[in-house]
Amino acid sequence: MMQKKMPQFKKLLVLVIPLLSLTSWAQQDAQYTQYMYNTQGINPAYAGTRGQLSLAALYRNQWVGVDGAPESATLNAQAPIGESGIGLGLSIVTDKVGPTQETAFDIDFSYTIPLNVAADLSFGLKASGHLLDVRFSELNSYDPDDAVLQNDIHNRFSPNIGAGLYYHTDRFYLGLSVPRILETEHFDSSSLATATERMHWYLITGYIFEANPNLKIKPALLTKAVKGAPLQVDMSLNFMLRDRFVLGAAYRWDAALSALAGFHIGDGLFLGLAYDREVTELGNTAFNDGSFEVILRYDFMDKSSRFLKSPRFF
Repeated sequence: MMQKKMPQFKKLLVLVIPLLSLTSWAQQDAQYTQYMYNTQGINPAYAGTRGQLSLAALYRNQWVGVDGAPESATLNAQAPIGESGIGLGLSIVTDKVGPTQETAFDIDFSYTIPLNVAADLSFGLKASGHLLDVRFSELNSYDPDDAVLQNDIHNRFSPNIGAGLYYHTDRFYLGLSVPRILETEHFDSSSLATATERMHWYLITGYIFEANPNLKIKPALLTKAVKGAPLQVDMSLNFMLRDRFVLGAAYRWDAALSALAGFHIGDGLFLGLAYDREVTELGNTAFNDGSFEVILRYDFMDKSSRFLKSPRFF
């Protein structure tokens, strides 16, 4: 099926991974270990809640060493609109898996209602446009006349919408969201292969404990639910030292262990790194070197910003 120099098991993975991207319901949305720095991607109500213009770029290389393994990249911007309570966000997300590539363009709108002097409740809406490419011609097949593999898919467009709620104080946050509501089918029902987008429900929460003036501790939880797939639970524990350095660990239930590190470089600039190691059989293979992530974020803070001396931890 694939090149003969590849081990048999590796050949199977190269074929199966792209097909999973078309048929699986479990991981259609981009998956990030450092999701806490990319909350806008899964909850539109987060847009603008940082209190200033914020730009971020996030890249993930999953299962390094496995041909055709997933790669994801996100570029986003968000900002509040004056004192109106309105927040706006823009995102571009690209996912590559084997011969498939999907690019999403998102516009996020949020409206924040102060509940009291310490807590806000934000409502969010997301509008998306997706472009799907599937290069069947890059696959080698036993049957060259296979009808499914005859025609590549180029920039097939599909719209979508999403919604979310986000409750937050200076120390606590709780969010519930569905970033993709429309269940779009990318292939005809008569085709041998189908790719139907499914609704993904996200629940996120976290709390910041201040152990002393130089140490903050934040446990956090992300739960993702989608019909037909096991519940995904990500648990993390991060420590912020002197408002500059972040160290932490995370566990994705029955999937992976992760190490995280972050650095506030000057005022407003943050660099975050993460490494995942699978705890499944895939993690024990010789050609899987784990998954890597890097994020770079910049907050445009003025001198009056209260976050200048105390950077946001979520």
